[in-house]
Amino acid sequence: MATVAFRADLKLATATLAAIDAATLRNAEDGLRPHLGASLIGRPCSKALWYTFRWATQPQHEPRILRLFLRGHREEDNLAGLLRAAGVTVMTVNPETGKQFSFGSGHFSGSMDGACVGLPDAPKTWHAMEFKTHSAKSFNDLTKKGVKDAKPEHWAQMQCYMAWAGMERALYVAVCKDDDRLHLERIDADKDAAKALMDKAQHIIDSPTPPDGISDDPDYYLCKWCEHKDLCHGTAAPLPTCRSCSHSTPETGGTWTCARHQGKTLAVAEQKQGCDAHRVIPILLRNWAEPIDASDQDNWVRYQIKAGGEFTNGAPPAGYTSDEIHACKDKLALGMVADQFKELREQFGAEIVG
Repeated sequence: MATVAFRADLKLATATLAAIDAATLRNAEDGLRPHLGASLIGRPCSKALWYTFRWATQPQHEPRILRLFLRGHREEDNLAGLLRAAGVTVMTVNPETGKQFSFGSGHFSGSMDGACVGLPDAPKTWHAMEFKTHSAKSFNDLTKKGVKDAKPEHWAQMQCYMAWAGMERALYVAVCKDDDRLHLERIDADKDAAKALMDKAQHIIDSPTPPDGISDDPDYYLCKWCEHKDLCHGTAAPLPTCRSCSHSTPETGGTWTCARHQGKTLAVAEQKQGCDAHRVIPILLRNWAEPIDASDQDNWVRYQIKAGGEFTNGAPPAGYTSDEIHACKDKLALGMVADQFKELREQFGAEIVG
């Protein structure tokens, strides 16, 4: 095996790189999107999409991946400029709003990269536009198979945009990040497929519990790298936002209401914050616990841990908050130390943080 030698005289700016990484993480969005996006609806697992819509898992990305996302956004202006230089009329901003083209209403929506007309291949036809960046491997697969087979999520995304915009064609513009090769492909509208995608989105939104997943095997290739793997196949508990709470409901028009607070309409910031009345949707703990008793009036649910022991999701000191259940790494400990922890909480105000 070949060895790699490092020059001892290299003065690497490691502290500066660490500062850049820290700033990247600090400035990144939290990843909890208010709506179910058209860019995701083509994914094959409806259960994973439900978890995403319900903010059941906090997205985690390393700084390098976050910078890749930003590079993809920056590339959009460059690709639009190349088309304009070729004589194509490109609109990346809706002239009526001065913002990106946005479609859909309520809980399912998306933002289209742009629209164009004047393509040499079809001069009179307006096209919905989608810009994407690819690694060399992904790009080679794309050029061999085409968008529908190589990137079905992207194809589904464009079907939604065409349906919303009333267009019959879309232009997919891809660039290889390794060598700047371009792939441009015209996509035909498929109205049946678009309707099926819309119906899929609505089913996910309307479901009070997760739909069936794509596999029960945690080692299945799609499950193996899914951000929801620990919740779907392991012993994780959901992120305690309003969307994973038994009291909240997605309403027509894109709002959420809370039954515990007299049907109050919840702002997005409130949904992310949650409150002390949060009670986990019981089925989200089914891998390791099952409900055995509950009180709607007093707002608690009693669980039997499958490996042994019981615990209550309810108000302290007798119960654990949803934040504590989420934070606890060893779920068996919730049942093993319940009585001792109650005493600590009463005496010292203790809480579970990990």
